[in-house]
Amino acid sequence: MRDSTIRIRTQRALLVTALLLCAASLVGAANDFKLKPGARGKLCVDCHDGFEEVLAQPFVHTPITEGECSACHSPHTSNHEMLLSAQTGEMCLECHDDLVPEETQSAHEVFVDGKCIVCHDPHSSENENILRATGSALCFDCHEEMGERVAENDEEHEPVTEDCLECHNPHVSAESTHLLSDSEPGLCLDCHETDDASFAKQHNDYPVTKARCTACHDPHGSNTEGILYDNVHEPVVEKKCDECHEGTGSSPFALKDTGFELCEGCHYEEVIDHLNKDRVHWPLLDKTGCLNCHAPHASPQESLLKAPMLDLCSSCHADTVARQERAQTEHPPMAEGACTECHSPHSSDNLFLLNEASSLDLCENCHEWQTHSTHPIGDKIVDPRNQNVTLECFSCHRSHGTEYEHFLYYETTNDLCIQCHQELRR
Repeated sequence: MRDSTIRIRTQRALLVTALLLCAASLVGAANDFKLKPGARGKLCVDCHDGFEEVLAQPFVHTPITEGECSACHSPHTSNHEMLLSAQTGEMCLECHDDLVPEETQSAHEVFVDGKCIVCHDPHSSENENILRATGSALCFDCHEEMGERVAENDEEHEPVTEDCLECHNPHVSAESTHLLSDSEPGLCLDCHETDDASFAKQHNDYPVTKARCTACHDPHGSNTEGILYDNVHEPVVEKKCDECHEGTGSSPFALKDTGFELCEGCHYEEVIDHLNKDRVHWPLLDKTGCLNCHAPHASPQESLLKAPMLDLCSSCHADTVARQERAQTEHPPMAEGACTECHSPHSSDNLFLLNEASSLDLCENCHEWQTHSTHPIGDKIVDPRNQNVTLECFSCHRSHGTEYEHFLYYETTNDLCIQCHQELRR
């Protein structure tokens, strides 16, 4: 025990010594420049015209106000742009190390990548925290699609139109995902009063103050009253929550059934039709059932999908989506997130849950394959490599892409053809 204590103390002493030596070397390196008085900042202004305007801004970066340009820039040479003494993110954290808590739930990508100057001007700004813009306008410079959607909303959420930082942390969040400054519903309850009778009536007297508000409401605004998502489940529209929930007792949110059985009460014919197919998509059959893919209350996506189709499918089929991302040729249905152009999402009598039994019938919905090639394909043409199958589109093309052009299995047409025509090998 005594030996381990001595070892720990020795390690600490060595660490402190190393830090002190490092600091001393940095000071020595700075002194080695033998800079003139004012050369760390004031002298820079003599050459860099227009810096008077920088200093005149209401918010100026502290090193500049202290005349310390060399706090960020090397006076002679550097391996980094603008003669910076280090990579931007690393350098900023030398002073702003309090921005990163010990544990984080989520982090802003530009912050993780060390691109601080995307949001902040490194010298000065007319905005507090030397930001390049104020409020949501700054965020929408990168999040353009979100900005466009917010501008088109009929029902606005005030924090979004004014300042995203009402709900989000700009750097990291130790409290929640999506950079939220608090988890739900606590974040929402900071602004929304829930004590009055009208609030309870709007929510059918369910204890929603303990629920996740974004299960029904779009936090960025929508075109639906009450900023509900644009696609709302009919029982929610009609305030018939008890069609799915118990609604009484100690667990009012408890579901009346599990899996597809819960949805079967309203969607009986659809569910029976899905289950009568030869192949059923497995998410439909487990205890979560339809809720694996669909939101039960409301969603910004059509058909109440829980996420954009490509994101939703890739949550299970990540390898397939990654293959398309690596592919030389883009397959539009997949690239555009329209997986159901080829696959049935629930069930099918065909392999891979395809919408058609034959790839010829499936592919001709987009491709005029009969004018594509003079090579014989079809039900009567046997594949020389396997006498049990016929030649079809998938004999030469892989629908989710390959590392070669046109989804081919081989780099050149010749390499592909000789797989069958072996007599032509050279």
